[in-house]
Amino acid sequence: MQLTGKLVTGAKQASLFTQLDWVMKQCAEKLGFEPYPGTLNLEIVADDLGLLLQLKHQKGVELLPPDPNFCIATVLPIHIGDYEGAVVVPAEEVSIHNENIIEIISGEKLRGALNIEDGDLVTIRFEKSLVA
Repeated sequence: MQLTGKLVTGAKQASLFTQLDWVMKQCAEKLGFEPYPGTLNLEIVADDLGLLLQLKHQKGVELLPPDPNFCIATVLPIHIGDYEGAVVVPAEEVSIHNENIIEIISGEKLRGALNIEDGDLVTIRFEKSLVA
């Protein structure tokens, strides 16, 4: 399955999450990369919004916080161009974006690696098919 979205600038808060020790360690162990400080944000195109809604119900890779005051972070492994990454599926209480925006973590600075900028269309491929 794949989703297409328009590259948009995010809230500039993701580096706090991606650089937490437990997030970096579990991404390395479970996804095979330490996340770049920040995320790539895509505004999903209208044709793919139905698929986007399915993301919230997927069993992904769980990043388990050592502190119970943090929520579990769920990520869904993807490919974007020739790179690996993961879509972060935030808990509703910590989501800061509109429902049509997704955040992607990767071991690379994807804007530079893919030579993309705001407004460009980007397609991501999920490693596994999503089931309703």
